[in-house]
Amino acid sequence: MPSPTLRRTLPFALTVAGGAAALALHARAEMGASRRRLRAAASTSPHAVDGIFANTETGRPRERLSIRTVVRMLLLRNKNGVPPRPVPLAPVHIPAHPAPLAVTWMGHACVLLEIDGRRVLVDPVWSDRASPVPLIGPRRLHPVPAPLVALPDIDIVLLTHDHYDHLDRRTVRTLARDTTATFVAPVGVGEHLRAWGVPEGRIVTRDWNGAAEVAGLRLTCLEARHFSGRGLRRNTSQWAAWAVAGPEHRVYVGGDTGPTSAFARSGAAHGPFDLTVLPIGAYSDLWPDIHLDPEQALSGHRDLRGDVLLPIHWATFNLGFHGWSEPAERLCRAADAAGVRLALPRPGERLDLGEPLRPAAWWSAPIR
Repeated sequence: MPSPTLRRTLPFALTVAGGAAALALHARAEMGASRRRLRAAASTSPHAVDGIFANTETGRPRERLSIRTVVRMLLLRNKNGVPPRPVPLAPVHIPAHPAPLAVTWMGHACVLLEIDGRRVLVDPVWSDRASPVPLIGPRRLHPVPAPLVALPDIDIVLLTHDHYDHLDRRTVRTLARDTTATFVAPVGVGEHLRAWGVPEGRIVTRDWNGAAEVAGLRLTCLEARHFSGRGLRRNTSQWAAWAVAGPEHRVYVGGDTGPTSAFARSGAAHGPFDLTVLPIGAYSDLWPDIHLDPEQALSGHRDLRGDVLLPIHWATFNLGFHGWSEPAERLCRAADAAGVRLALPRPGERLDLGEPLRPAAWWSAPIR
């Protein structure tokens, strides 16, 4: 017969064990496809060796920092990388009929494109954290501008890679259930979608330089400079940028990338672009090759032969060590000097590119 102490502690121990098991199962589901399925998908790509993808350009030497400096950076991260006041969201107003060219920034890397009568939702993440577990990991610095149910009909869900701040299981499952959109993704990422129940007939995957015709648009998978992975093993699926071309307009979707000569090649082969969507945040000398800083994004925009530049990958998640508004401030200074047109919407704001742009430094304006 169990002792009184055991009888008192056993229910607590079972509760803890059950909670830990549930959390482990949740995390495993969030991670997506099994290693076996990812390896099988990678075997179809000439850009993967033994199931692992790689960049084509050699990395630069990283800055060497003392442990003391790294600790200081980590301690200051939550002070410098968060907004000093609530982020001003714009009410989401999207017309019933798509414009020839318009864009709504939903925050971080998520944009809703309207291009030649079609709607393309890029890298949608509606969860509160970019993490496989609900209680830890980068948390949103502002709410999502609108619930998924408030969005109009989506033709295409376009994905750039499998990191948690770009590919969100809960959002994917909701879109698979509540829309008829086709999911377009780099090779390997489709395995995560299949693991989460997206119907096979609604998944299209392509490798670098591969193209697909979907909903009257031509989507070309293009080289980017980044990495992938949702667990301990890295680079098990491809990462990519995309050229989205309709009969009249072209948009470059950068997703997540570091500086790369692929910009010039993509611009020559698929440009000019009416709009480039490029990341400007989460840069650091600790990882000089996988994220663009603002000046590098501007250079990439010009290599791509872009007209208007929409900066993304800032303001929503604290993923770097720079100040919260620093990416936008630096980009504005560089663009002004270079004569480059910027689209600078608040999260949730829709910009019709057929109308004059009126950029405003909303990140520095006082809350009314």
